[in-house]
Amino acid sequence: MTSNKTDVARGDQIEIILPPPVPAEPRAQAIALKIVFEDEHMLVIDKPAGLVVHPAPGSPDGTLVNALLAHCSETLSGIGGVARPGIVHRLDKDTSGLMVVAKHDRAHQGLSAQLLDRSLGRTYLAFVWGTPTPRAGKIDAPIGRHPVDRKKMAVVKSGRSAVTHYEVLEILDGASLVKCKLETGRTHQIRVHLSHIGHPLVGDPVYGKGRRPPPIPLARQALHATEIRFIHPVTGKPMTFHSDLPPDLSALQSVLI
Repeated sequence: MTSNKTDVARGDQIEIILPPPVPAEPRAQAIALKIVFEDEHMLVIDKPAGLVVHPAPGSPDGTLVNALLAHCSETLSGIGGVARPGIVHRLDKDTSGLMVVAKHDRAHQGLSAQLLDRSLGRTYLAFVWGTPTPRAGKIDAPIGRHPVDRKKMAVVKSGRSAVTHYEVLEILDGASLVKCKLETGRTHQIRVHLSHIGHPLVGDPVYGKGRRPPPIPLARQALHATEIRFIHPVTGKPMTFHSDLPPDLSALQSVLI
């Protein structure tokens, strides 16, 4: 096994190559958005799979934030910082579905408070391998960084509290359609929790390794944010939005029946 370690001796010269500078603030880009709802305070977006939410290493642009800057101009909340204007919560790049975005700080604070007190409800549809037993239940297992692979999350004793409620909606050929409701919102929570109980998401390249490939080409994990519920942060009106399965997941369902 080779080692990346190299002993340094007196007189050696070390050269450090710095990457080119990147803008501190994301730029506006004309990227199409599927807007479910919009007023002067907030938007509800139906995010497609493959769209990164905010700029990060490896994804400096072409993100939802870049699209929002073009659509909303300067009317986005600044609470998330210059890299995440308006972003109240996020979805993984390869998870599709509903997100809420704040246009100003008052709306952001109101929506964030609902996230904290768990009154902002989020429901997901997930295709998993096998059928969970029991067919409805609660997964209460703390999530933190994987002790070996730091790019992954895992159920670990030292992790943060994480609770997912699930219900099997349909038993398919070797798989199941499961409804998941988040009580908390940890990174990769549904993916980690369902893998933890032995039923990883179909098509999940990180938490579903070793499982058979999907029966049709699927370029992402089979997870969709199908419903979001909250109280409008300014008007106080209860709001609920739904999003049907996108074409790739509908096709997956049809071949698994």
